Amino acid sequence: MNIRILVFAKAPLPGRAKTRLEPALGAKGAAQLATTMLDGTLTHCLAAELGPVELCMSPAPGHSDWRAFSLPAGLVQSDQGDGDLGARMARAAQRGLAQQDAVMLVGTDCPQLCVNLLQTAAIRLARCDALLHPTRDGGYALLGLRRFSPTLFEHIPWSTSQVASLTRQRLDALSWHWHEGETLQDIDEPGDLLQLPGRWMNHYAERM
Repeated sequence: MNIRILVFAKAPLPGRAKTRLEPALGAKGAAQLATTMLDGTLTHCLAAELGPVELCMSPAPGHSDWRAFSLPAGLVQSDQGDGDLGARMARAAQRGLAQQDAVMLVGTDCPQLCVNLLQTAAIRLARCDALLHPTRDGGYALLGLRRFSPTLFEHIPWSTSQVASLTRQRLDALSWHWHEGETLQDIDEPGDLLQLPGRWMNHYAERM
């Protein structure tokens, strides 16, 4: 099964990326962590070798906000476009499913999205219509789809603790066969920094 991984990211600039971490890291430190997580996510997604990896960018590819960042070779780049997060994800998912057997939608704030987890998710997704990896704060870090329905993205209060529960309800209402994977930890609030991988902990703990 050929899977298109859709990575949603905004340019990791001070004052714009990971702003909820600024009380602990400052604007520059928060942006540096956002850059580290973006690099790590893209590296793992490409190394998983599941299919094309598309970076859905905000602002659009070629914008001056991205000039300072070196993106790895082999990425497909696209513009997230207008609308709320749901509208942007829905467009990308529908487009991706027209090109590949399945899609995985991921963000860049979950360091646990490693090669092994992505490859295991692909095996699970091959046996069902959808796969959800929720996060401890009530959102989700990965949504895998082999079918498309706009109801999974409409009227969701994004960045709240209701996201995963509402998505579960929508999947059940569609009568799809879906699987829930392990609950993961994303990095959004200062307290989440304690969950950073050991290879990063010392560097960012010094800033707290």
